[in-house]
This record gives sequence, C-alpha cells and structure tokens, in this order.
Amino acid sequence: MPAALLTVNLGAIVANWRALDALSAKTVETGAVIKADAYGLGVAPVGRALQKAGAKTFFVALAAEGATLRQAIGPAARIFVFSGYMRGDEAAYRDFNLTPLLNNADQVTRFLADRQGAACGLQLDTGMNRLGMEAAELASIIAQIPALNPVLIMSHLACADEPEHPQNAAQLTAFKDLTATLPDIPRSLSATGGILLRADYHMNLTRPGIGLYGGDPFIGAQPVVTLSLPVIQTRPVSVGESVGYGATWIATRPSVIATVAGGYADGLIRAMGPNASLYARDVACPIVGRVSMDLITVDVTDLARVQAALDILNATQTVDSLAQAAGTIGYEILTSLGNRYERVYKD
Repeated sequence: MPAALLTVNLGAIVANWRALDALSAKTVETGAVIKADAYGLGVAPVGRALQKAGAKTFFVALAAEGATLRQAIGPAARIFVFSGYMRGDEAAYRDFNLTPLLNNADQVTRFLADRQGAACGLQLDTGMNRLGMEAAELASIIAQIPALNPVLIMSHLACADEPEHPQNAAQLTAFKDLTATLPDIPRSLSATGGILLRADYHMNLTRPGIGLYGGDPFIGAQPVVTLSLPVIQTRPVSVGESVGYGATWIATRPSVIATVAGGYADGLIRAMGPNASLYARDVACPIVGRVSMDLITVDVTDLARVQAALDILNATQTVDSLAQAAGTIGYEILTSLGNRYERVYKD
C-alpha cells in the first residue's frame, strides 16, 4: 500500500516570504524562522529554498537545530538561536558558527568567557514574561555591552495576532525605552503578526514564521501543504450500524464508509473527528466516528467513484481550518505532522 503523501510547495513558501518582505521598507531586512524542522516541513529543503530566494538571516530555537541548518545551507547565512548560550551547546556554537540570542546575565558571563569576539545578540523581555532580560537585568550587564558587541537586540510580541490589543503598543514602547541607550545595535521586534502591524514595529529586521507556511494571521498567504491519505478499504454500512470506537457515529441512511491510512500517530489530532472532512478534489467527505491511532473513517456515500486517496489538507481545508476543527492552532497541526508520510517537495 502506498504511504500517505505529504506535498510541500516550496514555491509557495518563497512566495509568502517575498509577500511579507514587501510589507516593510527596503531598508528592513526580512529573515526567516525555521525552528522545529521548519514547522515540521523540513529544515533543509525549506532553508535552501529561502536562501536561494534571498533570505540571509535565519532563526531556530535550539543549537542542534542550528547545526542541522548550517550543514544544509552552508557558511554564508546568519543563524540565530532563540534559546541563547545554553550549557552543553558550546561546541555547536563553535563548530557551526551559530549566533546565540543571550537571554540572561549568566549567559552573558559564560559567553564572554568562552566566545568573546564571536557574534551574539541580546533578547529582552518587554512584557511576555517568557525569554529575555527585563530592565534591571539589562542594567546589570550594560557595562559588558562593548565587549559583547551584539549584532542584534530583539524582543517578542505576545498579542500581535490581535492588532487592536493594547499590549502591542505597550511592548513597542517598552522595547524603544529599553534600547534607547543602545542606539547603534540593529533591532528586531516583529514576527509574522508584527509585520502586519504598523511600520514602526518593523525596526531593522523582521522574523516571519507561521506566515511563511500559509498560516494565520497572514491572510492571503499561499497554501503550502497538501496531505493525501490512501484509502485502504470501503464498506457498505446499513441504517443503525455504528462505525469506530465507542460507537459514536450511527448511520441514518445506507452509507459507504472509506477507511484511510492516517491517525493521531501521524499528528492528525483525535479531537478533529466530528468537525473535519477529507476531500475528493473539492467534494467534502465528513469524518465519521473517532480518529484512531492509524485509521480514519470517512463517509464517501455521495461520491460517484472513490479515489485511491483523499486529502485532509489542501487549498480548501488549510492548516488553520483543520486546527479549528480540532480546537487548536495551525502551528500545532504543522509541527505534529508525523514521520510516516512520504514527503514530496515541489518548486
């Protein structure tokens, strides 16, 4: 039986990067966030496609991710690591020329002891209370800034996907205040949501992530992923018969049910069952019964012919609409996509 087929449109990722790049001034550099294996889609092919399109600066979460990316794209690009200079990662920073975004005074001290003269950045907390230095901790290391000579100073917006949220303006003000004494260091505040806000959020460098992969809040993004699940079996089901665990779905008409290869072991979240469909081209075929570990059952009664595979992700049912069906967000759908799929990349 053929494996489920995950098709990644690299051309769409590049088009989304270019569209986000066009939203800021030519003096603003547009980087790319490709952490978590490029949001589950493959850091090597995605990184190479974006580099070829013109991206020169990349962001990952962990030093190990940075090492993998460096081996894929070569020595020219900058690779920033959000988690900073973590203990145990010293060799990765040295061997793969990675740039830590230092998050606290301890990281600053250890970086200066180990790597003074190498590139680094600083991460500030402006209200998200997750990573980065607040005002007092930044003041405690201010005398070390000349020795650090950071190439970037950044913070992260907590509510950028809600344009009218007052915390956006509060964080913008806080970031400007914190960096006022560091006027010559390039600044970065905006991921995808921040790019879609006003130009004063763009600073010197933007860091699009989810928008590259076709996700909200970038309305108008090109869809990137198609996921086709092979049909293993079809069967007639009579009125009154149930399908799947717990007998949660009972046929109210003579039905044809297709069982497809895919389930929550493949990142297709169990909770999506009652609210999602699979598609035969543009015809919706509702999921019936519970999503199980390896199998999903689908009502194909209204199809004139059952195809060899049905799509669970396509231009009609995007990562965000599937996420809504599962009560989650598109990020989780993308990063949960399993390793049992055959992956195909197209330009």
